Amino acid sequence: MRFADRTVLVTGAAMGIGNAMARRFAAEGAAVVIGDVLGDQALAAASEIEAAGGRALALRADVTVEAEVDALVAAAEQAYGGVDVLVNNAYSCEGDNVALMDVATWEQDIAGVLRSAFLCSRRVLRGMIERRSGVIVNIASVNGLAYFGNEAYSAGKAGLINLTESIAVRYGRYGVRAVAVAPGSIATAAWQERVEKEPDVLERLVRWYPLGRVGTPDDVASAALFLASDEAAWISGVTLRVDGGLLAGNQVMVDELLVESRDAEL
Repeated sequence: MRFADRTVLVTGAAMGIGNAMARRFAAEGAAVVIGDVLGDQALAAASEIEAAGGRALALRADVTVEAEVDALVAAAEQAYGGVDVLVNNAYSCEGDNVALMDVATWEQDIAGVLRSAFLCSRRVLRGMIERRSGVIVNIASVNGLAYFGNEAYSAGKAGLINLTESIAVRYGRYGVRAVAVAPGSIATAAWQERVEKEPDVLERLVRWYPLGRVGTPDDVASAALFLASDEAAWISGVTLRVDGGLLAGNQVMVDELLVESRDAEL
């Protein structure tokens, strides 16, 4: 039980990756606090954890709003004591194409990805610094490391990676670690609208991944739990790519280049 007697706050944990992480932390002994704008789904997620024998508290919270972040963390502290692990998983991904994007959409995505992580991190750091212990896990993306469209979301994720490094350096002296996970394509409900229009979209994506599949929420959860655990006690400021080898290189492109090269020789 790697997280016995610890409190873990996961934002955006009503569904998808966040939900997988909440369940996995609870199974490892943590008291889990779920903060999500989807209040009913958050309550359902907490009920499932409790039904499985875990401890969980769910609150509806918009983590882009300072007062709601303060209330969320205060509730966690009142219920379980200080927050030992914060997982910044909430996000917004609506904007695409800089030339066509309106300012409101840009600001929505930046707020959902980056402002939310800033507000939550700032609030929990108070207690972590005082206790000289704590871990902040930021769920970034391969979009923050290379170009994959969705420019506002991607810019936010790139900022999140830099924020991770900044927190790691500035607060390491207080025993606080900050780490990031950068997933590739993960099969979650967020893809549902696209799948309804293009049923084979996830299958088409597979050709870009050296490991021959897209990811699952548990792939990301496994990485997050390792980085948040004492097994990673001397790891801070890193961004772990959980991407099936996507950013290591592209065999499809290489094969096409080699074909073009052979054709040129002829």
